[in-house]
Parts: sequence; structure tokens; C-alpha cells
Amino acid sequence: MKPLEGIKVLDFTRVLAGPFTTKILVDFGAEVIKIEKTGSGDDTRSFGPFQNGVSGYFVYLNAGKKSVELNLKEEMSIQLIKNMVKDVDVIIENFRPGIMKKFGLDYESIRQLKPDIIYASISGFGQEGIWSEKPAYDLIAQATGGIMSINGYHDFPPTRVGASLGDTSAGLNAAIGIITALFHRERTGEGQYVDVAMVDSIYALLESNIMRYTVEGAIPQRIGNRHPISAPFDVYQTKNGYLAIAIANDSLFKKFSLIIDRQDMLSDERFYSDRNRQLNQKALKVEIENWLSPYTKEEAMMLLEKGGIPCSVIYNIQEISESEYIKERNMLVDVDQAEGGRFKIPGNPIKLSSVDKITIDPAPKLGEHTEDMIKKYKETIR
Repeated sequence: MKPLEGIKVLDFTRVLAGPFTTKILVDFGAEVIKIEKTGSGDDTRSFGPFQNGVSGYFVYLNAGKKSVELNLKEEMSIQLIKNMVKDVDVIIENFRPGIMKKFGLDYESIRQLKPDIIYASISGFGQEGIWSEKPAYDLIAQATGGIMSINGYHDFPPTRVGASLGDTSAGLNAAIGIITALFHRERTGEGQYVDVAMVDSIYALLESNIMRYTVEGAIPQRIGNRHPISAPFDVYQTKNGYLAIAIANDSLFKKFSLIIDRQDMLSDERFYSDRNRQLNQKALKVEIENWLSPYTKEEAMMLLEKGGIPCSVIYNIQEISESEYIKERNMLVDVDQAEGGRFKIPGNPIKLSSVDKITIDPAPKLGEHTEDMIKKYKETIR
């Protein structure tokens, strides 16, 4: 039995943040009923890449869910949903704030039908406040949340992180909020509202950068791959490419100095402490790259790893996807679609001892489960 088996979720989300949330829930056994717009459904059904005409993007985020095709502007659809509400544990939506209220499906309306409902909303800037009405996509969340200001190199423009962290971090936080609220309900019988903003989620990821401002008054800047506190903590040139090396304390640096036969650096005022190394990173990088120059990145990684130094070559998407590590961790899994064929999608990174292996059902065709839901709930429609 999966941990969330028996939990029913009514899912009004689309594109990335919300579907990322319910993907986590369905992986652990929740029944997720995805409400999709009549005719076109979730926007990601038309997003590439495609395999035999089926969107891999959609399959990745929606495998294992059920699809009900409804027009929320029709009263019969709204009544059907209200009848379904009485039978579910969680509602999640990521419309612009206020949209669900127009349909009479906001939290205050729904809790009149089911007082212990868990209701989650994901938006760009939260449900209330001076910015709540602002539209947002991931780029906007990253720009507003502060992460773009510290991402990239100082002599280049602010840079978006390559993956949509505004969406996925909000999705993770929504999943945590929902599961926490379910646990609270189990103990108290009380439902509650979960409000997650993409900008909040990005801001919360900034960790020590915020503290450097609030404690020291410093405004962190773009410093590329370097670390603002520790060194060596960067990407270094080898004979045939780059190697990432991360050393965040003096004991590791001592090991590193022994491995590269540069014990003299331990008595060099520029390098003997983490703070000094951070202040003299350019000079330190020259010394390290001089040592690396006769080695390939693979050779250098083997030498350093043997001595316990955190390091890695820079894997591209193909290399990490085809690695033995991803296979061992079950992080690339198969989903068989009747029309699209077999897709390989990212697995679930949360490993539970009670769940031996997560199997994933196909993503639904648009409206595949509409008739079943109408039959199940139509007798209660007045």
C-alpha cells in the first residue's frame, strides 16, 4: 500500500507548478482527478517534445492522473464539481487569485460543502497583498525573487536558472503544505487553506545570501560558479574540459594540498584559512589549474575522489541520463502510452523504505475519465 493511497485530489492546475505538485502526490498513491478545459485541456498537451504526436512534457507531469474535461462556465459543470468535492480530500488550483471565487469554487465556498477540505492555491505572488494581482511565469518569479541577481557572472546580464525553479520550488512547497495539512487533519479533524507563492519559494531558496544582507548589509552579486564564503569552490580547467571542486573547510583543504603535493599552501598567508582563500580566489585558481593542466578531467576526478575531495566532471543531460547512477537510483522510469509509445521520464527523488518501487500509469487522454465521473455523480446533480 502506498502512503497516500485512499487520498483523493481534485486538481484544477495546469502547465508546471501545480501539476508538479500533484505528480508527487500521485506517485505516492493519491487518486488525482485532473479537471481540464473543454476542447484543448492543459496547455502542456501542445508543448514539445512530441513522440508519435503525444507531448512528453504532458506525460512527465501527468502520468497516473485521471482527466475530466469540463467547461467551468457551465452551471452543470460547476454542480458536478461541487458534488465531487464531498468525496475528495484535497483541492489544488493555480489560477490567478480571484478566478476560483468567480466560479463559486474558492476555499470559503468549498469549506461550506466539506469543512475538513485541504485547499491549496499556487500563484506568482500569493493570494493577498499589493502584488497578488500581478501575472507571473517562472522568469518573472526568478527576477522578482532575487535569484537572477546572483546567478551568472558579474560582467554578464542577470541570468535565469536553466530549469524553472519558480514553478518547481512552488510545486514542492505546495506538496509539503498539502501533506502537512493532511497530517494535521488526521490529528485534529480540521481542514485548512494552503497558500504558496512562486516568488516566496524562490526567495526562500536564497539561504545565506539573505543573511549576508540582513546581518552585514552586503548586497550579494553575481560571482559565477564561486562560493561567496568558501574556496576553492568553483569550476576549474583541465587538459580536456572542466572539473568542479568544492572545498568548504580547512581540513578538506589540507587533504587537497597533500594530494596535489602543495603543502606549502598551508603556510601561505593567502591560503591557510577558508576566509583568506575566499579573498584570494583568483590566485588560488591559478595554482589549482596549473596542477590540473597535465590531467584530463576524468583523471583528476579519480585522484581527488580517492582522497575524499568533493568534485565532479560537468555532466551534460545525455551523460547523466545514461549513467549507472541514474539507473541505480531509478531516476529514469518508463511510462507506456497507448498512442505515444514508451516514454522515459524522471523518477521520484523521494525514496521511502515502505515503497519498494514506484510504478507509473499512463498519462490520460483528454477527458478520458469524464463519462465515468458524470455517471458516478450525475444522480446527485439537482
